[in-house]
Amino acid sequence: MPEVIFTGPAGRLEGRYHPAKQKNAPIAMVLHPHPQFHGTMNHQIIYQCYYAFAHRGFSVLRFNFRGVGRSQGSFDHGTGELSDAASALDWAQTINPEARACWVAGFSFGAWIGMQLLMRRPEVEGFISIAPPANLYDFSFLAPCPSSGLIVHGEKDAVVPPNGQRALTYSDRLVARTERSEIRGSSPS
Repeated sequence: MPEVIFTGPAGRLEGRYHPAKQKNAPIAMVLHPHPQFHGTMNHQIIYQCYYAFAHRGFSVLRFNFRGVGRSQGSFDHGTGELSDAASALDWAQTINPEARACWVAGFSFGAWIGMQLLMRRPEVEGFISIAPPANLYDFSFLAPCPSSGLIVHGEKDAVVPPNGQRALTYSDRLVARTERSEIRGSSPS
């Protein structure tokens, strides 16, 4: 799990990159929760998601958004963080020019950023959104969602209650193949 530093729009971005053994392996990028609420690339859910992709043969990148850890810049309320994610995907694609697929995964704030990224980048063919904060952020940009994916949330999540998730999942915005998984008795903390 080599540490990597690459250029982002506000300066350098710090990340961890796991190259796949196979040359044309798919790429995955994992995005962390809200930077102003202690979200980092080392969050346990991000860490586990990162290794889940690695164990499935992906080349996988997790990184800190601007202003987190050793990444330069300061929090930009989602706009700059979306630019950071686009730069990270550009870096991963440069390192893996023969990748056969691209996935994005995110938790909470990272899920919101990831869903925006997939709407702007047609090469993203799959997603995993863990506790996307549909009650806190506008997801109206999903019109319709061009990729298939999975939305996961815990039934006891105090920040993003299941009702907000269901509204997002069953809306007409997610017309691609999307599955919703509710984990009983769980919360993301």
